[in-house]
Amino acid sequence: MNPSTLSNFKNRKIIAIDFDGTLVKDAYPSIGKPMPFAFDTLKKLQAEGHLLILWTYRSGKALDEAVEFCKNNGIEFYAVNKNNPEEEFTDNTPRKIKADVFIDDRNIGGFLGWGKYYQLINPNAAPSLTQVPQKKKGFFGFGKK
Repeated sequence: MNPSTLSNFKNRKIIAIDFDGTLVKDAYPSIGKPMPFAFDTLKKLQAEGHLLILWTYRSGKALDEAVEFCKNNGIEFYAVNKNNPEEEFTDNTPRKIKADVFIDDRNIGGFLGWGKYYQLINPNAAPSLTQVPQKKKGFFGFGKK
């Protein structure tokens, strides 16, 4: 095994990602437009060796459409609504996904933006060019518009 692959394995994270409101604008049961930088960020995370799990409320035809939409945008998930591709659900199988990171628009604080999530997952990465810094409004945020 290549030493860089072994190093990457040690740093690899399992990332569970919601679909509606996170990868795409929420238009359920339709598929909304992609969120800015969503698929570019996921491609970069996959290239770095992270495992991506699609973790969504969707099922049946709506789930199949979401998976196909992601595939058409260059992302194939390690697993969909389960911990690994081989997992089969029984009455004894927990429904909770085991992941290191969960990215969802329903997180406390809401959706942070893909640049911020990338930086949280890769704290040593250079600052993202996709994030536009917020201008301060004046002394302690008061005064200026």
